[in-house]
Amino acid sequence: MVESAALEKRYACKGIEGSNPSLSARIRSMSTQKESVVFGGGCFWCTEAVFNQFQGVESVVSGYAGGRTELTNYEAVSTGKTGHAEVIKVEYDPGVITFEQLLDIFFTAHDPTTVNRQGNDVGEQYRSVILCATDQQKNQAEAYIKKLNDENVFGARVVTHVEMLKEFTKAETYHQQYYQKNPDKPYFQVVINPKVSKIRAKYAHLLKKA
Repeated sequence: MVESAALEKRYACKGIEGSNPSLSARIRSMSTQKESVVFGGGCFWCTEAVFNQFQGVESVVSGYAGGRTELTNYEAVSTGKTGHAEVIKVEYDPGVITFEQLLDIFFTAHDPTTVNRQGNDVGEQYRSVILCATDQQKNQAEAYIKKLNDENVFGARVVTHVEMLKEFTKAETYHQQYYQKNPDKPYFQVVINPKVSKIRAKYAHLLKKA
């Protein structure tokens, strides 16, 4: 923090920051503490594939959250009886990508108007949910959803739950980066690839550099 403040002051005094936007962003990033949020928007393979693409997203981990039982594994969650949702934990740098931008991506990447369902995936484990790390995130997410509903953006009411995160359990190793490791699976060709292409087209300015 001290080092980044000193750098920012030094470059600002020399007029370098204003003439070099990329350097300015790096300086701001050095002084910004990383934050995290948990999103559930259907199958975690899909949501992980979407969020891994963006600048400022430091890590995306697939897992389970929001359940009624302590035992958490894929087989148990898949029954739909544990109360857990398939989720991703996104760690990000708010100096590069804002929480509001993450919300925008999240609501574009899935249908937030269907209860316990995304396409052919049906069950409580596929519900739309945002599990927040701070009160500020919770307030911002609730305000964002209110705006979507007030403007009738989806033509139906947004049913996404907003809660404070109580627990997060990392999913089994084979689920992590599953899309990247198995790009040729038929399910991905039909379900995930079109979704990823749509997101890349809309948010091209936020994508990580190749």
